[in-house]
Amino acid sequence: MAVAAKQEGCERILILGGTSEARTLAEKLHGEGHHVTTSLAGRTTDPALPVGETRIGGFGGWEAMAAYLVQRQFTRVIDATHPFARRISENAIKASAKAGIPLQQIIRPRWQKMPGDRWKEVRTLEEAAEAIPGGATVFLALGRQHIDVFATRSDCRFVIRMVDEPESALPISDYALVIGKPASDPECEVNLLSAHGVTHIVARNSGGPAGYAKIIAARKLGLPVIILERS
Repeated sequence: MAVAAKQEGCERILILGGTSEARTLAEKLHGEGHHVTTSLAGRTTDPALPVGETRIGGFGGWEAMAAYLVQRQFTRVIDATHPFARRISENAIKASAKAGIPLQQIIRPRWQKMPGDRWKEVRTLEEAAEAIPGGATVFLALGRQHIDVFATRSDCRFVIRMVDEPESALPISDYALVIGKPASDPECEVNLLSAHGVTHIVARNSGGPAGYAKIIAARKLGLPVIILERS
């Protein structure tokens, strides 16, 4: 009887993922007997795959997403994307409304400034680029799609961390590449920043534990952080 009740309450759930929260949620819902599909943007070559089905790549706009929701007969959508993935979140709102399917949003709390933090808060990447002092050695941990705006700062040197090797040349004239995911140990981040002579950090206020070690490292080293806040 317990199994029958579990199957009777089974939902078809689409998770918009790519975050640790999405993977945890997929595992939980799958364990409860729901049919779970997680959608990933496909920006990394070897993503951590969640439990259940996965689809990789964009939908082609909110109308195409709405059609996908109806075609696959989903009963619920959960937006567990990165806090700065604004476009997919906006499309999810429109698509779920069009398809008549409930939407749940999981919003990761942002990091809070702590004693010893030297933050300059900005609202746009353009403001971040302008806030960098001349001659600085800047650590960028923003992703390939967010670094073009810094090409105008030819008076600075950049240390750029990316999960995968870039497929094409970067527009920045003076830079060093660090390939890999952020370290969870602040001391590893301290060593990385010190080895490259970093004087400033540009980061997004993503929240969560995954990227927080660099913020702790900046605090330990007394480095200024130009931090992009959420709009």
